[in-house]
Amino acid sequence: MPPTARFKGVGDTGLKPFLREIRRESTFLFRIGIVATAFVFIWSPLITIFLPLPAFLLPRSLLEKHAQRAASHPFYLVRQSTFMVKMVAGLCWAKDPDIRRELGLEPLLPDPGTWRKGE
Repeated sequence: MPPTARFKGVGDTGLKPFLREIRRESTFLFRIGIVATAFVFIWSPLITIFLPLPAFLLPRSLLEKHAQRAASHPFYLVRQSTFMVKMVAGLCWAKDPDIRRELGLEPLLPDPGTWRKGE
């Protein structure tokens, strides 16, 4: 989710603290899913745009082409990995107070801490 003229990108919305929170509060299986699908997305440019480079080394135009092709790839695992990466990034992006204000939504209330994994 790159920045646009109207919205900041997911990298500007506190992604690192959000991922630490996810790691602390989610189940082991969910964390494994995030890591595995990120791994697939990072290394799948080889089968989407036919370049043997990880996604983080691609120039922006090729990264966008890779993401589009991965999201519609005929192999389900590649498609699903793109969805999972975008879902987690979207959760972080959509909880940002500036994004919510721009969309006309109320800011989220602080986490009451009433739910934690294993409880």
